[in-house]
Amino acid sequence: MNKRFLLLSLVFMLVFMLVTPAHADAAPPEPPPGSNIDPDSELTQVRMVAETVTLTVSEDPVADNKAIAKTEAVFTMRNLGATEEKLNVRFPLSFLDGNSNGYGQFPEIQSIDVKVNGETVPTQREMQPYTIGEPNLGGPKPNRHEREEIPWAVFEVVFPPNQDVTIEVVYDVQGFGIYPYQAFKYVIETGVGWNGTIGSADVILRLPYETNKKNVWVEDIVTGYLPDWHPPVSGVFSGNEVRWKFENLEPTFENNMVFVVVTPSVWESILIEMENTSKNPNDGEAWCRLADLYQDVVDMSHYQLRSDASGIEIFESGVTAYEKCLSLLPDDPSHYYQYANLLWLDYFNQYLLGQPDTRNELGTMLQSLQTALELDPNFDEAKRLLADINFWIPEAVQQNEDGSFTLLGLTATPIPPTPWGADLTPTALPTSTIQPVTASTATASPTPSEPTKTSNPLCGSAGMILLGFGLVTGFKRKTTK
Repeated sequence: MNKRFLLLSLVFMLVFMLVTPAHADAAPPEPPPGSNIDPDSELTQVRMVAETVTLTVSEDPVADNKAIAKTEAVFTMRNLGATEEKLNVRFPLSFLDGNSNGYGQFPEIQSIDVKVNGETVPTQREMQPYTIGEPNLGGPKPNRHEREEIPWAVFEVVFPPNQDVTIEVVYDVQGFGIYPYQAFKYVIETGVGWNGTIGSADVILRLPYETNKKNVWVEDIVTGYLPDWHPPVSGVFSGNEVRWKFENLEPTFENNMVFVVVTPSVWESILIEMENTSKNPNDGEAWCRLADLYQDVVDMSHYQLRSDASGIEIFESGVTAYEKCLSLLPDDPSHYYQYANLLWLDYFNQYLLGQPDTRNELGTMLQSLQTALELDPNFDEAKRLLADINFWIPEAVQQNEDGSFTLLGLTATPIPPTPWGADLTPTALPTSTIQPVTASTATASPTPSEPTKTSNPLCGSAGMILLGFGLVTGFKRKTTK
């Protein structure tokens, strides 16, 4: 068995045995999600005939690396019985399961506006248990809650028989996650307390610009970061919106929704730089900024690269942008390093899967790091990346006793199979006329550092496998946004 495969297998087992879920990915605490309204009664003839929920995402005015979503929910309710019903309708202001955000805090939705048939009605904040069944948000949970009662916004509604009553609820929810992604949850499950099924449900996600599968992540997401909360993949993209429609829905936790978007400030910056490079194709700085932004979007940290079809397309756009950047600004070592780092992210993921390096990514990244160190022999980030490569592929990069590096992968001597360490048929890199580089100076990092960013935008235990690599190698690529 290949020794590197054995090492990785041991890392997998160690991580699964030792990691606990509470703060596994050190992600910021979640805010309370949006939710359907709930009747404060176990028996009612009132049915939720239709609902339309619109989440309008915008940049957080307090922190431009985050986002908020103005949530506007319109419910059409009908009393199917023969007598009038007067109910206390309620909206959860915090987590339904009675638990905290994982950090011992119980955040609440701060402001909520309610209208009944177009007229504003007052709400009361009341602490009440969740009585309509046991909430199962996110799948099975242990029979332990940090508190038995949660805060609700409660308001009275009269439902005449065989008449429609319209209830509008408006509030803001905070996005959560780590740059450059933000996620928003919406709990449909609370609609189960009404009579029968939800007749129809329209859910609309609205962004400040045209939506696509690059800025709304719906495919091949690492679902372990959101256990049992699956991004809806059946949405229809149209203009600035993505729409989902459900008919005769009997809501369960499986219908709860999560939306993962690129932080608006990041995507708007991408659009600006795309326009700049289109208007002035010789603007090297614009190409470099665009390339860095693309790298931010695909770099999930802990050696993870966004791997859905749209993520791969963004990666390829990043490669093209860096190549254009370097052709126009060939004297800046930081750009060579960033280009090499992007290639290393892709190479590492392919290498881990035992795929051959058909595009010679390793050779290209070594050449870029060599150039960076020729331009600046004291460029620490380039040395840290070489230390990473040496850790995983010592046959390609040799770390010398004095802290310097010899780039064996660029020599004309016989070289190992590529990807190195995989049990595959040898596929040699083209030999290079460049002599082995010794990037000397101060002692290099004894342990490899991570391609930059502190964490995945969404937390959860399934990401722990690759987090284990970060723990083993002590990753840090560049300054966290």
